[in-house]
Amino acid sequence: MDKKTSEIDTDFPDYIKIYSDLIIMKHPDKIEECHYYLSKKKLSTLEVIKLNEIIFGKVYTNQKYRSYDHSTIIAILDYQKTNRMNDSELANHYSLSRNTVKKWKEKFSKK
Repeated sequence: MDKKTSEIDTDFPDYIKIYSDLIIMKHPDKIEECHYYLSKKKLSTLEVIKLNEIIFGKVYTNQKYRSYDHSTIIAILDYQKTNRMNDSELANHYSLSRNTVKKWKEKFSKK
């Protein structure tokens, strides 16, 4: 196997290509709103969620299959601190369960 082909990042989908194609085909009116995110080289989990909200609006569906990486969890907990939110408010804002927020705080909070 060639070294260049083994360096390809296969851990995450290419969200920029996916959302670019989606916007061009289905939502060409939202190109300007999404330009900031689509001009980046790689999107974080929060940016993917934000881009999804821009395109489809806030969707209230089952969040059972959503996953968050360490940096995203830290960013969400920092958002809670800066905006002085309690666990319930943060859970409603990001469509999470209060138990998830509590577990994240126990596991990732700085002591």
